Amino acid sequence: MLTRKQLDLLKFIHARSLQNGVSPSFDEMKEALNLRSKSGIHRLITALEERGFIRRLAHRARAIEILKMPEGMETPRPSNVIEADFSRKPPSAVELMDAPNANEVPLMGRIAAGTPIEAIAHPVERVTVPGAMVSSGSEHYALEVKGDSMIDAGIYEGDIVVVKSQDRADDGDIVVALVRDQEATLKTLRRDSGQVQLHAANPAYETQQYDARDVKIQGRMVGLIRTY
Repeated sequence: MLTRKQLDLLKFIHARSLQNGVSPSFDEMKEALNLRSKSGIHRLITALEERGFIRRLAHRARAIEILKMPEGMETPRPSNVIEADFSRKPPSAVELMDAPNANEVPLMGRIAAGTPIEAIAHPVERVTVPGAMVSSGSEHYALEVKGDSMIDAGIYEGDIVVVKSQDRADDGDIVVALVRDQEATLKTLRRDSGQVQLHAANPAYETQQYDARDVKIQGRMVGLIRTY
């Protein structure tokens, strides 16, 4: 039997993992459950882990995998995160090409998960991604992550993020944001009184805040590809 707070946290992790392909940060969990400190989140996560609903993944900052949901609730089957199993050889490009409904999307270069870098310009090559990562009728592209400001969201330097091209996003989405038409960065979007806040998922980085007119949304992260 789960307490109300434990169930609320489990449902939030489930929903955010399916939406973004990565588990939420502790700060996002704290805000979603309206708790004053992250110590309460630690206790809830420990309780869920002891009861066999989740497990924390080793060698990944605060990454959480849902193992089961309470009876009568959907068991998550994330399909938009591709990671190599340590016990087997990582999937090759040929294996991805042979995957059902595989798609090719342009790799547009690097995106900063840290201090913004040069704006996205032209594709450098194409990468193959599973069909589950892309939406029919929408444009998508891929970016290689540079920097460590999103590690608490499970996004590491060298990862490939798959992005749905769009100019609008909801608070809490991980987005590609173009700042002052010059620099692009990968951050979690928040809005507050005409200001746009770009939140890192690493306590070493401060939140970037801009006038809404200075930030353009270029896409929302919908998938992650990692090789080891």
